[in-house]
Amino acid sequence: MTNESTERLKNIRERVERATEASGRGDGAVLLVAVSKTFEAEDIRPVLAAGQRVFGENKVQEAKAKWPGLREEFDGVELHLIGPLQSNKAGEAVALFDVIETVDREKIARELAKEMTKQGRRPRLYVQVNIGEEPQKAGIAPGEAAAFVERCRTVHGLEVEGLMCIPPLEGDPAPFFDTLARLATKAGVEKLSMGMSGDFETAIAHGATSVRVGSAIFGER
Repeated sequence: MTNESTERLKNIRERVERATEASGRGDGAVLLVAVSKTFEAEDIRPVLAAGQRVFGENKVQEAKAKWPGLREEFDGVELHLIGPLQSNKAGEAVALFDVIETVDREKIARELAKEMTKQGRRPRLYVQVNIGEEPQKAGIAPGEAAAFVERCRTVHGLEVEGLMCIPPLEGDPAPFFDTLARLATKAGVEKLSMGMSGDFETAIAHGATSVRVGSAIFGER
């Protein structure tokens, strides 16, 4: 696992770098988020040892079980919540994560605002957009995204720095990435979290500022 994951990480970093250069942007313009959900601390350590410091987790409780210990071993870790957030976990999410990418409804915005005030801690925030308007997926409808970002700012006092999406599994993701980029401009945000193991190079070509790569680094779950 050690050699395999670190070799895969090296390969993904090189591909991100090439895709970023091809998109006309400079080195470091695209952040690689290594998605470590479902993997144990022992699987993550080699990737940390290879220098990766930004990771994504889907569940608050799973992250809470493994990351405090890993952070004691490795400095400079940045942890992103990329899975659905339940309102009763907002306090733990604010305490644990540096970035919460899945702000997807009014109740979550309200609870996060309350917890940030209470804890004096302000994770960076992204609004999740259900870019394909799929009933099984979470997220704000594309047509409501800009207005929701504005409500987060004016009603809840939250600073939203970007939008996040997961395009439909089937078909070309490029039009969905383009749509998210247009929505970001309309909403007045600069960051775009889009692209995963199978499509991150396409996402970079269409303006992604961060990509979330899991199985291509850690292997199949």
